[in-house]
Amino acid sequence: MRQSYLKNAALLTGSDVVLRLAGMGLRIYLANALGGEGMGLYQLVLAVYSLFVTVATAGVSAASTRLMAEELAGKPARARGMLARLCAAALALGLAAMAGQWCLAPLAARWWLGDARAALALRAAAFGMPFMALAAVLRGFFVARQRVGPNVASQLAEQAFRMGVMAAALTLTEGRDVGVRCAVVLGATAASEALSAVLMAVFCRREAPRAFGHDRAEPPREAGRRLWEILWPVGGGRCVSSALHTAENMLVPACLTVYLGQRSAAVTQYGNLKGMALPLVNFPFGLLGSLGVLLMPEIARAHLRDDRRRLEALLGRMLKLTMYVSALAGAVFWVWGRPLAAALYGSAEAGAYLEILAPAMPLLYLESMVDGAMKGMGEQKAAFRYGVWDSILRIAGVALLLPKWGMRGFLLVMILSSLFTCLANTRRLLAAAGLRPDWLDWAAGPLLAAGAAALAGWGLRQALAVPLAADRGVQLLAVAAGGAGMCAVCLAAGWPLGLGAELREACRPQGMGGKAESSGHRL
Repeated sequence: MRQSYLKNAALLTGSDVVLRLAGMGLRIYLANALGGEGMGLYQLVLAVYSLFVTVATAGVSAASTRLMAEELAGKPARARGMLARLCAAALALGLAAMAGQWCLAPLAARWWLGDARAALALRAAAFGMPFMALAAVLRGFFVARQRVGPNVASQLAEQAFRMGVMAAALTLTEGRDVGVRCAVVLGATAASEALSAVLMAVFCRREAPRAFGHDRAEPPREAGRRLWEILWPVGGGRCVSSALHTAENMLVPACLTVYLGQRSAAVTQYGNLKGMALPLVNFPFGLLGSLGVLLMPEIARAHLRDDRRRLEALLGRMLKLTMYVSALAGAVFWVWGRPLAAALYGSAEAGAYLEILAPAMPLLYLESMVDGAMKGMGEQKAAFRYGVWDSILRIAGVALLLPKWGMRGFLLVMILSSLFTCLANTRRLLAAAGLRPDWLDWAAGPLLAAGAAALAGWGLRQALAVPLAADRGVQLLAVAAGGAGMCAVCLAAGWPLGLGAELREACRPQGMGGKAESSGHRL
């Protein structure tokens, strides 16, 4: 398929930004509609809900993308058979997760969350699990086909439907108990997942003749074993990570309470970091998340064909572009972190966290990108091992450092955790690909360009000192103008340092893999 990666990346990135902005707006609306008590109950429900979502969907999308990419490169009838088996496995996982959450809802609400009112919301949310799992498989199929339009359309429709149903349901239940209102919010989420799955099924039915022809499905080679080899390390790793992450979330406020002496102060600090600073840190990752989604099937194909030159081009370009985006994002938050947090939240503490985390953003972003590339090369078992060790070390670090150092200790744990997983995963990825690290080529240009942008940003911050002292609306405009100026400087400085060449290659019909002539394959 000769679809341009630039077009796909732009579509994915644009939709991701829209969805993230809509999600932020929805969270603000829910906080106003539910109030403090209702929002607290909603967050408690999400803690259990996320565990069962992991059971239903973890590994399913990755398995679909990789296995469909492999089968579509061969016999279409076997690819059709593989998609049917993937859908059956997803439905089985989704139904199991739904049954588990429904049956355990009263027990989890009373003994884990400490609020029996959460049971109704947990049961309402359970109905979305099978639809969520099925949609994950179909999205993986379209990624393997290098068609992102159906995925984007279904996600936008899902979010719009969710917002509309939630607003209507909350209006109709105004004045009711917060448990009931949380239940209708989670019920709207389940209904939106059903709509998304139906839309994806319609898109898949239209795509099937082009993807599989009109041949009947044939059993793919060793489908069960290949599916299991992806599902158990990816799904198992995410389930373990989700459970450990939940334990960490329960441990951090407790350890901060030991340090501060007050539970309310500990929860406030934790909320400023998790609820304010980290969503901003993760927001620019939409630029790279789209790239990772598009790269995974290409990396799988290159690895399957043992095309070393193409694989080297794919991985080198991924690492270099990740460094450009993450270094620029880190520079922007280092310069504008405090004004941005003040404009959005009125919180100086959240701004301080942004400044501290800014230099570590290349580690944070590279860790996630390398993890996706490893799964594309079949190294999910190694990623699973590193993830489990990372979670264990994080919990140990929280228990040891937070009672003595407070939030400074938690920030140190986060940075050391990213350093460990980034180095371990990158080392394994390069070894599996048979490549030697070329950090000078991958990092020198991005760091120089980001440094130039940071210097320009400090000058812009001094020039915009008066608007930054005004009300929040003017502050936000000033921060936006300063950030845009830094992006322009980084682009201008990075273009002759290799960024221009990478973007030109991304515009080629063969996408991220470089010239078709050099690899000998036309995908």
